[in-house]
Amino acid sequence: MSRERITLFDTTLRDGAQTTGVDFSLEDKKAIAALLDKLGIDYVEGGYPGANPLDTAFFAEKRTKNAKFTAFGMTKRAGRSVSNDPGVAALLEAQADAICFVAKSWDYHVRVALETTPEENLAGIHESVEAARAKGREVLVDCEHFFDGYKANPDYALSCVKTAYDAGARWIVLCDTNGGTLPHEVTEIVTAVTNVVPGAHVGIHAHDDCGCAVANSLAAVEAGARQIQGTLNGLGERCGNANLITLIGALKLKDGYAARFDLGVTDDALGQLTHVSRQVDEILNRQPNRHAPFVGSSAFATKAGIHASAVLKDPRTYEHVEPESVGNARRLLVSDQGGQSNILAELKRCGFELEKGDPRIGRVLDEVKRKEAEGFAFEGADASFYVLVKRMLGEVPAFFDVERFSVNVERRFNAVGELVTASEAIVKVRVGDEVLISAAEGNGPVNALDVALRKDLGKYQNLIQDLELVDYKVRIYQGGSDAVTRVLIEFTDGSGERWTTIGVSPNIIDASFQALTDSMVYKLLKGGASL
Repeated sequence: MSRERITLFDTTLRDGAQTTGVDFSLEDKKAIAALLDKLGIDYVEGGYPGANPLDTAFFAEKRTKNAKFTAFGMTKRAGRSVSNDPGVAALLEAQADAICFVAKSWDYHVRVALETTPEENLAGIHESVEAARAKGREVLVDCEHFFDGYKANPDYALSCVKTAYDAGARWIVLCDTNGGTLPHEVTEIVTAVTNVVPGAHVGIHAHDDCGCAVANSLAAVEAGARQIQGTLNGLGERCGNANLITLIGALKLKDGYAARFDLGVTDDALGQLTHVSRQVDEILNRQPNRHAPFVGSSAFATKAGIHASAVLKDPRTYEHVEPESVGNARRLLVSDQGGQSNILAELKRCGFELEKGDPRIGRVLDEVKRKEAEGFAFEGADASFYVLVKRMLGEVPAFFDVERFSVNVERRFNAVGELVTASEAIVKVRVGDEVLISAAEGNGPVNALDVALRKDLGKYQNLIQDLELVDYKVRIYQGGSDAVTRVLIEFTDGSGERWTTIGVSPNIIDASFQALTDSMVYKLLKGGASL
């Protein structure tokens, strides 16, 4: 029996941006789009061009190689032509493969929110889809509040769906905008929709206000829908959106779906699911949910006792899937059975080829555990993990040695009476037999330290000349008066490669310096520097 295709649409960068406490930078958006593209997501919705400068800048160029880069916006406003609507114009100007229009499908919203007629709303849907199609864009229509609209007036809700489909929309997406619909209702309503529009053109966009977003998405698939919209780690306004990480695990690994459907996510990409989930949290400076299905650090954890005893005999006694299949690891209080296999997978992902049973793997694992106990987290800092392993394998030359550094921050009045804060750093570095002392000013202590460190590295200076610090994040790992600070620094270079390093210390400057020096060493290793 041939398997049907389920299309995955990610809205982390648009709907996920509405999460309380989440503020994407342009660099964040680029990094997450690349993660989604590599994972095998079919559509990456980048945001709302024209609505804010960040999203407009993000759509200045296409940000994905494989996924369809999608722009989001409203259908044309009532009372004006589609050619004279600035919102539609911004969507058509965006460097996107597809356009996702949001349209009202509840007659109550049409009257109260849009203050227009049901007929005018339908005309707006039709004309907007036609305009985008005329520009060669694939079109999706998100039918906002569809389930509430269907319950209130099924004929009108279905007319919105039919209008969008007849105008040429590739996907008609049914949105449970307030997250209040239950799975049995989704099954009933999606079934009704597939009698009007083929299921191969129907999608589901579920919110999690009842804790049913994943269940509702799967119910929609059972009823015939073939696109699922969601976000990484369930990000989204209020209680979040359907969690694509969880849905990918279920669709790829559970018998009821794996045998019936294909995804763009390969088995190899599935093995990176835990890494992707945790890296997104690191990018956003959020603490990962240890209890998250499939990818949480406790997802395959068992305390000592009869459960642990059974898992030691046969993991299938208490595990519904193999943790390694999603890049996670089994954790037992009495024996960390998944440790070496997990570290082997990480080593392979980072380009190290070590055979199972190599004694060095155990040493690397012990060092990683020691570092993590101090507060290090390597999921979002691949470059630091790479440098750590290289050091453990004895493959890091003594490129340079920082003998001392100092940072001074001074707040004063300048010559014109303005209150300013100035930072200055001095770094003493030994490169071979040469001692170099550099000083620099910066707009902050870390910037000054970064500039001073890279000002003169002797014979290696040419190799680090194109380095650029593009992001800096701080997280308090442990609270209280003895707080431990975790710093993540992201660099790029002239080749366009990007990497992240980590530093941990009770002193934020020391933690930053650790991350800075790791970045230099990583760059020199990758650049083939020698003593």
